[in-house]
Amino acid sequence: MAYDVARVRGQYVSLGDGWTYLNAHQCAQIPERVSAAVSRSFRLATSVAEVEKSSGSHSRPHEPGRLEGDSLLDAARTAVADLCGATPDRVVLGPSLHALYISLARAMRPLLRNTSSVVLSDLDQPALTAPFAEVGARVRRAQPDLGTGTLPASQYTGLVDGSTRLVALSAAQYHLGTVAPVAEIVEHTRARSRAWVLVDASAYAPYRLLDVDEWDADIVAVDVSALGGPQVAALVFRDTAMFRRMDPVLETPVAPALAGGVPTLVDLIADQAEPGGTRRTRLQRAMREMSGYLQELSDELRLFLGALPTVHILGVTGEAGDGGESDRVPRLSFAVRGVPAETVHQRLLDNGLVTTILPSAQLYTDMGIDEVGGAVTISLSPFTARYDLEHLTRVVASLA
Repeated sequence: MAYDVARVRGQYVSLGDGWTYLNAHQCAQIPERVSAAVSRSFRLATSVAEVEKSSGSHSRPHEPGRLEGDSLLDAARTAVADLCGATPDRVVLGPSLHALYISLARAMRPLLRNTSSVVLSDLDQPALTAPFAEVGARVRRAQPDLGTGTLPASQYTGLVDGSTRLVALSAAQYHLGTVAPVAEIVEHTRARSRAWVLVDASAYAPYRLLDVDEWDADIVAVDVSALGGPQVAALVFRDTAMFRRMDPVLETPVAPALAGGVPTLVDLIADQAEPGGTRRTRLQRAMREMSGYLQELSDELRLFLGALPTVHILGVTGEAGDGGESDRVPRLSFAVRGVPAETVHQRLLDNGLVTTILPSAQLYTDMGIDEVGGAVTISLSPFTARYDLEHLTRVVASLA
């Protein structure tokens, strides 16, 4: 079954406002069905759930007086579990990844003493990794390749030792799109310590099928809003036995009404595949189709922009770039030599293209972005069409 981008575009009412949204890294568009589900959940969350009579193995437990909001939270955990290939009892919900990371850092205090160490990645967003840098353990940092923006796995053989209790990294870089060799890093970690590996899959999940068992990571973090869902995040643990090793402060309150939009989002993704099979099975088919389609567009976009002589794509073009050979999700940041990023961004806006200016960070400074006047970040979405990228290329070419 070919990926039907026209059908997908019809699910987003926001696309009718005339703008071309290429800013999924900043703010993913929300499908109309998800918005409607959240609105409906706000009305139902405080009402008493209807009790089903026990008539089969799949009937709900008899819980008189249970609020509908509790059922919404349960359904959200199940949806996240299907999205990641896990079970609902291993899923912990939260209002944001930042809140969950703070809670996780507190819960891991019995493990993170001043004689232990944590390994963080300089490719990650500092706001997310900050809670683990403040727990009192020694901090070691994995360094990216500044030419390509990739994360070499081999360095973890020297960073991880018997004192390491946590290794945290992102599966994909938020603005460059480079994919980390998660399975290889987990393997290096397992060979040298009993540390837990925490993987932020938020920039990866909108483009690739998630399978937590395939990575063998201990904790996988997902920001549901990055996929076009409500402001809900989740931690998916490898085993419920891990909860016994932490202080019981992990739970972070989530609005049940927002959680009500999570199952609808996951159903919406699964419904892109042909009918038949469980939701997880349909998710696997749908994500394969979407991933293939977006990867083709991404390859074409790098080819289009890379052909413009004054355009520099971070990590891809230039003497130190890899020419696009590294594994990447459909996100990139580019600069136009001699033209400030603010000017590029404004020209794109003037032509109906919504992008963002690459934020200031030491990583990007070290990669030399300040020398070319800054960069603009774009990211593709399930509804991105080929003509969107052709329009983008024409506008950039007018500056280049």
